[in-house]
Amino acid sequence: MLMILLVVVSTSCKDDDPLPADQDFQVLSEYLVNNNMDLDDMLSGWIVGAPDESGVNAFITDNYLIDIRGSADYNAGHIENAVNTTLGNILTEAQNAGNKPIVVVCYTGQSAGHAVMALRLSGYTDARVLKFGMSGWNSNFSGPWNGNIGDAGVGHNMWKNGQTSTLVGHNGPAWNATATTGEAMLQERIQYMLQEGFKGISNSDVLANPSGYFINNFWAETDTDKYGFIEGAYRIFPMTLQNGEFENLDPEKTIVTYCWTGQTSSMVTAYLTVMGYDAKSLKFGVNGMIYSQLEGHKFVQPSVDLPVVTE
Repeated sequence: MLMILLVVVSTSCKDDDPLPADQDFQVLSEYLVNNNMDLDDMLSGWIVGAPDESGVNAFITDNYLIDIRGSADYNAGHIENAVNTTLGNILTEAQNAGNKPIVVVCYTGQSAGHAVMALRLSGYTDARVLKFGMSGWNSNFSGPWNGNIGDAGVGHNMWKNGQTSTLVGHNGPAWNATATTGEAMLQERIQYMLQEGFKGISNSDVLANPSGYFINNFWAETDTDKYGFIEGAYRIFPMTLQNGEFENLDPEKTIVTYCWTGQTSSMVTAYLTVMGYDAKSLKFGVNGMIYSQLEGHKFVQPSVDLPVVTE
């Protein structure tokens, strides 16, 4: 009789064990991996450059163009047939695309990354960012890029060479979803990300206090060897849920991702926000940090201005 009582008590205690703090993160992670929506899946073919002059008509006809710039800037000049909406309303506007692939247009190609990540996670798997946004379409709209390229990191004591920081394992971020299934959690988290808006950070803020962030250089090792990196930065690339690289992210810190131009890091930041991390994208990437030293991956004002229309 005593043995039976002990078994009952032991089983009862086990059932009452609290769920892991990152339980919802784990449920969503499993859903994304099982449905081919891991980060590397989302970063396949996500960007398209402006066409040459002869391809403009086909580009306009074959794609559903969504311009998420402010209405005044849209009215001052936009690509023909492009419709104007906001980042927060991107999923509603996408319903009007029919069978056409969606191309999202913004000022620089950065906030469009958040929109395209929301679209791809919502089933619009061929949605793409217009590379460099309107800045790369027509030189009259290149001001936002021209005003932000530079060498803020050249000669700065927080720009280093050598080895990036050693990776350490962490649990996932702790958050509580209203939804109970992976599919419903994803929809809930996408809406949260869109409501938060574009999450960017300036290089001046990061260089002033790099230890205040978890900085991830989203580059291959050969690139960090060649160009250097921000003091204290980690290098997690590639980064997937399935292979466990997300475990290297510290959920207690703001994750700052940087890349060449800020366009890839916008996509990554949107995904991290969906996954529950406090994440920011380094605006304009290293184009704003070491522009004069880069041998490629640079913004160059278009030499041929593609046509725009006004309202």
